[in-house]
Amino acid sequence: MQGKKILDTLTPYQQGKQMKEIKEAYGLEKIVKLSSNENPYGFSPSVKAYFKENPFDFHIYPDGYTAELRTAVAEKYKVTENQIIFGSGSEEIVQMISRAFLYPGVNVVMPTPSFPQYKHNALIEGAEIKEIPTVDGYHDLQKMLWAIDENTTVMWLCSPNNPTGSVIPKEQLYDFLDKCPEHVVIALDEAYYEYMEKEEDPEAIKFLSRYPNVIILRTFSKAYGLAGLRVGYGIANPELIRKLDVIRGPFNTTSVAQKAALLAMKDQTFIKETYSANLAVRKSFEAFLDDLGWDYLPSQTNFLLVSTPVSGMDVFQHLIERGFIVRPGELLGCPNTIRMTVGMEEDMTSLKQILKNYHEQLTKGLSV
Repeated sequence: MQGKKILDTLTPYQQGKQMKEIKEAYGLEKIVKLSSNENPYGFSPSVKAYFKENPFDFHIYPDGYTAELRTAVAEKYKVTENQIIFGSGSEEIVQMISRAFLYPGVNVVMPTPSFPQYKHNALIEGAEIKEIPTVDGYHDLQKMLWAIDENTTVMWLCSPNNPTGSVIPKEQLYDFLDKCPEHVVIALDEAYYEYMEKEEDPEAIKFLSRYPNVIILRTFSKAYGLAGLRVGYGIANPELIRKLDVIRGPFNTTSVAQKAALLAMKDQTFIKETYSANLAVRKSFEAFLDDLGWDYLPSQTNFLLVSTPVSGMDVFQHLIERGFIVRPGELLGCPNTIRMTVGMEEDMTSLKQILKNYHEQLTKGLSV
């Protein structure tokens, strides 16, 4: 059996241990998961209420056109319906873009560290990878421009960036878009868009007519709290969307996901409450880290990338034994860091005490 040779050098996505496993391994009653940047406040109550009263016909294929949700997204962002594509999470659209525009002989430019699926999918398609290191967590846009050549077909921008949490300043973003050659597809991944503070919002969708080579990615997995249903979308000019639609599977978002996303999008009160709660708890935790003397990168998301005085793997192990799951930075290309989701206030208060005790033990040179 033969396949692409690159597959022998890559590994499948490895999810972390499930909560049941961790409870059994460490004899814990409660686990606080702060490793996947899920919304700790759940999802819109209107979604829960609807599905309590309305059963689904699971034997019927979903609407392959995603008509109701498509109309709602088009109206919300004042775009035409043929400017939108839906995926099983925005992650599937990353795969579509890679499949459509990457192949042996071309190259892709991306920041590092950033969302690992950009690189993973590019390698599978046989493209050359040009990774440009971030500077203090921010995209180095000038070096990304310098990396472009006649064989560059895709440019990845992630704003806010995962795992650093940084936003590309709007003036720098538009200067970059003006300078980037039109033969390069610029994918602007805004998965954490709803967490951005208003003054940081570049409102890129409003300017798509100026940039026919830009596609903006959004998701219902983060602030909307529908990670388990997997639905995301891309917005771009109709010609770019048409190319991706050729690749898209015919029924790639489920009926349940489409309906839940529609209801969730209509409940902007929940999004505002999520934003406000996340901001308040994040600021409180940043103040705690300042007092502790642990550095972190400025974030416009629901997570923080925190520098640790020892290996991130060591901190991860210390926390998991006490019921808190975070993401060690060693797995993200950021040694001596942890990436932690901003959880609910009471959980973050407990985490503060654990980290405070841990820091004191490290300071005293005691075994932890």
